[in-house]
Amino acid sequence: MTRVVRIHEYGDASVLRIDDVDVPAPAANEVQIKVKAIGINRAEVMFRNHAYLQEAHFPSRLGYEASGVIELVGEAVEGFAIGDVVSVIPSQDITNGGTYGELVNVQSRLVVKHPETLSFEEAAAVWMPYVTAWGALIEQAKLSQGEAVIISAASSSVGIAAFQVAKLVGATVIATTRTGAKRQALLDAGADHVVATDEEDLVARVLEITDGIGARVVFDPVGGPSFEPLTASMARGGILLEYGVLSANPTPFPLLTVLSKSLTLKGYLYTEVVSDDAILERAKTFITDGLVSGALKPLIARAFAFADIQNAHRFLESNEQIGKVVVTL
Repeated sequence: MTRVVRIHEYGDASVLRIDDVDVPAPAANEVQIKVKAIGINRAEVMFRNHAYLQEAHFPSRLGYEASGVIELVGEAVEGFAIGDVVSVIPSQDITNGGTYGELVNVQSRLVVKHPETLSFEEAAAVWMPYVTAWGALIEQAKLSQGEAVIISAASSSVGIAAFQVAKLVGATVIATTRTGAKRQALLDAGADHVVATDEEDLVARVLEITDGIGARVVFDPVGGPSFEPLTASMARGGILLEYGVLSANPTPFPLLTVLSKSLTLKGYLYTEVVSDDAILERAKTFITDGLVSGALKPLIARAFAFADIQNAHRFLESNEQIGKVVVTL
């Protein structure tokens, strides 16, 4: 029997339960990993709260990211062996196996031998944020040297990863946050500029920073009323990639701004990367090379013990963190 976290109903963090279950042998295309650390994502909080794209089938496992050591190898798997130290790229299905557990079975195409310089905690914090940021900024927006990008909800693990991805290609990072409380921490994490949107005029600040041009790329997981000032801050011909729905308020469509600036507004999910083998390989190469060089390095906000999984979720929901919340086993 193996300890895994499951939910038997939707609800607050108290519905997360540690159950003893039998984990089967890996399928032909899978490896079985003894987990050392788990990355906690807002998507899992939303799934637990019944606010996510997928429905649970109770009792449901959950979890996207993990790192650990390979215990077993499926008969059709090549390139991996028992004892390899690896980390997990999120699958397209939050319930398929689920990484919240002592043992997990994962498709080998979603497993990476990460650089030895990473701790297990750091390795568990890599793939959701960096795949999400790379797919939007590099693969789709083609962000390049000298361009400005607005990154909202900047203190999240995806936000911090987006800083690093953007800086790696020579772009200027404009981070947004509601108040100035996290300003210095965001600058320390790599932002070139920080705009506190409850205290400053976003449009005026962005135009000042960009010499009146605006930002060609916006990377936003919030939506809601902030959508209009974000588009007003954009350069002509710019692209906004929306990858979340953190705001509970309706999102207005800024028709006149979109028309007058010939803007592209695109819904984006990390699954656009994970579902395509060729794109996924490009992501693995870019991210692994960045990890090896040190240009990409996960920022750990706080680590919790496996038995404290409920408090790990509560901490993430508090929005107090800058960077990634992880759980260690």
